[in-house]
Amino acid sequence: MGITMTDSALVSCTWLAENLANPKLVILDATFYLPRQQRNAKEEYQQHILGALFFDIDQVADQSSPLPHTIPSANQFSDAVGKMGIDHNSHIIIYDNNHFFAAARVWWMFRIFGHTSVQILDGGLKHWKHKNFPLDTKQPSPISKLYKTDYRPELICDLTQMLKIQQSGVRQILDARSADSFQGQRALAAADLRPGHIPHSINLPYAHLTDAEHGTLLSRQKLHLLFESTQVNLSQPMVTSCGSGVSAAVLLLALYQIGLTNVPMYDGSWAEWGRQAGTPIEQ
Repeated sequence: MGITMTDSALVSCTWLAENLANPKLVILDATFYLPRQQRNAKEEYQQHILGALFFDIDQVADQSSPLPHTIPSANQFSDAVGKMGIDHNSHIIIYDNNHFFAAARVWWMFRIFGHTSVQILDGGLKHWKHKNFPLDTKQPSPISKLYKTDYRPELICDLTQMLKIQQSGVRQILDARSADSFQGQRALAAADLRPGHIPHSINLPYAHLTDAEHGTLLSRQKLHLLFESTQVNLSQPMVTSCGSGVSAAVLLLALYQIGLTNVPMYDGSWAEWGRQAGTPIEQ
């Protein structure tokens, strides 16, 4: 069965189940948990979708950065994914077991490095299990391939760019954190991290973007309504942010689904902004 690309960043569990035998398919388990969730993604990976490889966002990252899971260099990324048996002929399907949390991050990473044939399993592992599709315990042994990147800097913002954006208002800043984190009311684990949010940013918690029962992304119509009800102007430029550059990608996924395919993410997010002495903060 051939693979047909659509304008959607998502594939259904049924589609994946029907296409598991396709040799171009590479399935990645990108599950990632925050420390407060007290769960181990690598241990849970022992039961995975047939053929899935584990993609660790803390390993495929710039290890020299003081910030967590910072985007790696092009060489670091190409080396890591090449060892997973991925090249530009691969059709990549990413899933996780935590509300699209890191699946969207990994989808964004592949897009930054020029990979267009990449999608996310709608509903992730939770929905796959709900559909009673099978799991596997075998560890795949991929054959290394040469992976060449085609970097797209328009999909990422750094601290210097964000300071200019915040000062000029040239982009709307969307913050995917929970309301209590955004408002500076949640206790922070790091002593050097200030509470609050970037001034004039708009809070849209990533958990609001999914269906509570199945964990699937909301329909395009519901996403439109949600963004508009949050006072986001979909006709104006924007950038997404969050705690450490993970859940901001869920906003990118939702925006992509409604046709806004080139929105950048602030990779450092609050882990960087909240530690700077000179960055303005609101609560």
